[in-house]
Amino acid sequence: MTLPEILLADYEYDLPDEKIARYPVEPRDSSKLMVYRKGEILHRQFTDVVNYLPSQSFLVFNNTKVIPARVFFTKPTGALIEVFLLHPEAPTRVINEAMQQTTHAVWSCMVGNKKRWKAHETLQCNLLINQLTVTVFADWADMDKNWVNFRWQVADSQPEPIELTFVEIIRALGEIPLPPYLNRKTEAQDLETYQTVYSKIEGAVAAPTAGLHFTEQVFENLANAGITHDFVTLHVGAGTFQPVKVANAIEHTMHAEQVVYRRAFIENLLVHLEGIVAVGTTSMRSLESLYWFGVKLWQNKTKVQNGFFIEKLTPYQVYTSLPSAEESLQTILAYMEHHELNEVIGETEIMIFPSYTFKLCKGLITNYHQPKSTLMLLVAAFVGPNWRTIYDEALANDYRFLSYGDSSLLLP
Repeated sequence: MTLPEILLADYEYDLPDEKIARYPVEPRDSSKLMVYRKGEILHRQFTDVVNYLPSQSFLVFNNTKVIPARVFFTKPTGALIEVFLLHPEAPTRVINEAMQQTTHAVWSCMVGNKKRWKAHETLQCNLLINQLTVTVFADWADMDKNWVNFRWQVADSQPEPIELTFVEIIRALGEIPLPPYLNRKTEAQDLETYQTVYSKIEGAVAAPTAGLHFTEQVFENLANAGITHDFVTLHVGAGTFQPVKVANAIEHTMHAEQVVYRRAFIENLLVHLEGIVAVGTTSMRSLESLYWFGVKLWQNKTKVQNGFFIEKLTPYQVYTSLPSAEESLQTILAYMEHHELNEVIGETEIMIFPSYTFKLCKGLITNYHQPKSTLMLLVAAFVGPNWRTIYDEALANDYRFLSYGDSSLLLP
């Protein structure tokens, strides 16, 4: 497989610090919206988005919910250990299931001040949850891999044992992580403003930020216009902020993220194949990964029972033939029917860069991304060389950039 070089320097632009939005606008839907449609650019407000979506549009949202993934323990010496949750490892790697564990959970983590946490040392802290006194313990499950075993106990003052889930523990113990480029501490309002209004399935460590602009009023406007939607779940990982440090972007190590597809969602896509608009890059990666999952089934190269995995360069392999989008989705549905599955769960590290041919997505709602990032490459793949015109226009018209910034509707 010979791929052309993707020179990262070609996807650089000057982003002044004052253009980075440190806080969101209020209300959410009062943010600016740039409409890019077949080369034409319009400047609007996000509340106007319904007026510029094609009539047959079918919006796909990512309903993941950000968890308080930053957990702090203070040692008796006063040393502060930060444990940043990345991905569950045991007793299950399925995030939805890991959140419901009631005795212990092993997670892969980033550990701050690791050198102060000895190999056989147990960290602990006491919490008050629903008027219950809870002690939380943290031990090394595998120090080399940064795997941490969390255990918790409710005080024995109750007549019957009370079980608390892991998600209840971290809600009380943890802190919502903000993107590092915001360069500020998490504040009380971030608990609400850094979640989409439709967030539901807990497990992300970063928000699908294109969705932050949507309000109940915008959803009502979409419904009145006959524009339908559905939800996929991709749990956004910390790797989304990982800088690309190689000159040839193809050599960048992509992060893997867990994604869940419901059978009803796939059936919905089949009905709306001509109008799929991804709300955010995570929805787009989910949709395009779904197509390539279908390709793997079509070639009889994967088993859903063990989970599936879409490798970084899956789309760029040499194929003698490929199924249509409809054939790919039908293949997945047939497999699910055969194995009596209502959902499939897997991981994707798909990398979308210029030369990629989009299989499902016809439009994209997204914020403005960091220069020389994998998300910048994705946008460039979708709109072509005009990405630079779009970003120049945004800078010239005082758009606010990155997670808490303004939005764009891209219809190439």
